[in-house]
Amino acid sequence: MGPIEIILTILEIIASVALIAVILSQSGKESGLSGALTGGNQETYMGKGRTLDKTLASATKWIALVWILLTLSLSLVS
Repeated sequence: MGPIEIILTILEIIASVALIAVILSQSGKESGLSGALTGGNQETYMGKGRTLDKTLASATKWIALVWILLTLSLSLVS
């Protein structure tokens, strides 16, 4: 196992843990329908109209993309 494989493996472990943490910190979707009917939760993240759920969804997409790229590069290196 070369140094590049070790670095990519460590980065993939970090990305995996981050992806799990971000997914588990998102709220469930069952509150979405009742929120749409009753006006919903008006809490915002950092006071800018961007909710915490939208921020976590965006982070999930980016971390998943990094994880996929790391997995592909690790398979090409080994």
